[in-house]
Amino acid sequence: MIPSGQNQNGYHGETIDIAAVLRDCASAAESHGWEIDWLETENDLRLLILHRAPETVHRKIYLSSGIHGDEPAAPLAMLRLLTENNWPDDAELWLCPCLNPSGFPRNTRENAAGVDLNRDYKSRHTPEIRAHVEWLQTLPDFDFSIQLHEDWEAKGFYCYELKMDGTPTEPRRVLEAVEAVCPIDHSPEIDGRKNDRGLICPELDPSVRELWPEAFWLVMNKTRLSYTCEAPSDFAMEVRVEALVTAVETLFFNTFFNTDRQDIQDK
Repeated sequence: MIPSGQNQNGYHGETIDIAAVLRDCASAAESHGWEIDWLETENDLRLLILHRAPETVHRKIYLSSGIHGDEPAAPLAMLRLLTENNWPDDAELWLCPCLNPSGFPRNTRENAAGVDLNRDYKSRHTPEIRAHVEWLQTLPDFDFSIQLHEDWEAKGFYCYELKMDGTPTEPRRVLEAVEAVCPIDHSPEIDGRKNDRGLICPELDPSVRELWPEAFWLVMNKTRLSYTCEAPSDFAMEVRVEALVTAVETLFFNTFFNTDRQDIQDK
């Protein structure tokens, strides 16, 4: 796999029709019996939210994507996950396929007002994040959460594990699975944080940080364990999507449910 080298000083790769992707997400979810709703925001946007509730529930899990409008592989990975419908039978799920619908038509990290939504979860100045947090506050606590992203500067896939207690986890298994489909970023540091062969475990206390990403709000309010998965934007779209899908499936089936990922493909 060879990176394109086209992403200099920002993302310059493929774009997506986010409205069409969201329609496809809703259609796929409906075909598999999910509950579908749209959150109305004060700036006349709608955020798609999806809920799956099996009869027997042993885990409650939240996934999101599309908070940055220049990261198209994330909503596409969510669409593929919804289409293939390979979820643990006893997992209750809540999905937000796109938290920044005004950013994608502009191919910008920020929303239409020029705000990075993934830094607004403490102050909640933006209508999108206010609506999102108000909805999250109505939900039960999660066993863990997953946020899907891309990084136009990355040399390969990497992920953040934000763990606020002693929950036993095996994040290295995620990276081993992803490495079969996408290179791992082995840079010593990423965004000023120590990178251990694709795994970043922030030591920063979210309570003392002024600008909160979504993951910080989640671990302070809804879960004690959160994963942010970052695909490398300089690789082909199919590689990025496959990396994110592999990461999600491995987190579900290998890391927490003790099920071999091969079982997913056999379902």
